Amino acid sequence: MRLGFLGTGSIAEAVVRGLAPDGHQITVSERNGARAARLAGEFANVTVAGNQGVVDASEVVFLGLMAEQAAEVLGGLRFRPDQRVVSFMAGMPIEQVALLVAPALAVAVMLPYPGIAQGGSPILALGDVGVIEALFSPANTVYALRDAAELEAYLCAQAVLSPAVQMVGVAAEWLGGENAQGEAFLRHLVGSSLLSGACAPMLAALNTEGGYNQRLRQHMEAAGIREALVGGLDRLAGKA
Repeated sequence: MRLGFLGTGSIAEAVVRGLAPDGHQITVSERNGARAARLAGEFANVTVAGNQGVVDASEVVFLGLMAEQAAEVLGGLRFRPDQRVVSFMAGMPIEQVALLVAPALAVAVMLPYPGIAQGGSPILALGDVGVIEALFSPANTVYALRDAAELEAYLCAQAVLSPAVQMVGVAAEWLGGENAQGEAFLRHLVGSSLLSGACAPMLAALNTEGGYNQRLRQHMEAAGIREALVGGLDRLAGKA
């Protein structure tokens, strides 16, 4: 398939890295020259072009733009009726994207994560997710959302990643200074454990009376971690 990327930020780069080994003809924009050149240098099927050149070369166009810059960038481009457009812009409704890329068809909002470069990553998607599933499944898992309100809720909830990473980092520091092995162990432990099954039965299994896991969790609950997390999510969602 002929794929184009308008905007070549870190997430777009990760998406290109995930797709390039599948043999697609990929054209990336010059908006980040160094990153675009690096991708073209590593993959024979990736080329660099100006914004209109990206559109002209592509069947599916991915928009890796800042929402506040989208109107300026897209306003001067000529899209075709046979093209499909997928937006990475969580801050712009797909209906607004559709107006900017007409007569092309804006099909979906897609929110990838850096792990998509290697596969095994979650993808949030809103709209007609067929093209997303065709390109990224089964190497990645697409979580199709019902509407903009559910997308906003997921965007708030996914922010738990940052404090979770910080907790692992703090525990690694507690193990002692530049302990690369300690951090690697904790990342492996938490990542593999979360992928192994649902949270409720896992917590039950970790609730051995007087065990390390139970005692640390109870300490943190007593310190208000649950209330702080729910309060933070409510604030992100505009409920507080």
